[in-house]
Amino acid sequence: MINKEIETKIKELPDELKREVLDYIEFLTNKYKLKKKRKRSFKFDWEGGLEELKDKFTSVELQHKSKEWR
Repeated sequence: MINKEIETKIKELPDELKREVLDYIEFLTNKYKLKKKRKRSFKFDWEGGLEELKDKFTSVELQHKSKEWR
C-alpha cells in the first residue's frame, strides 16, 4: 500500500526532483547498511600485534606512541 503511494507521488514530480529522490533513497540505503555493520561485535584480530614491543615499552608508553603514529 505504501509502495503505491510513494510511486504515485514520485510520478508527479518533475524529472530533476526524481533524481533528488533517487539520491536520497541511496543515502538512506547506505546509512542503513552502515548501522547494520556497526551492530557486529568487536573483533580482537589485532590482539598481539605489538607483541614484540612489550619488553621495550609499558602500556602507557605505547598509548603515547600511538598518538605520535596517528
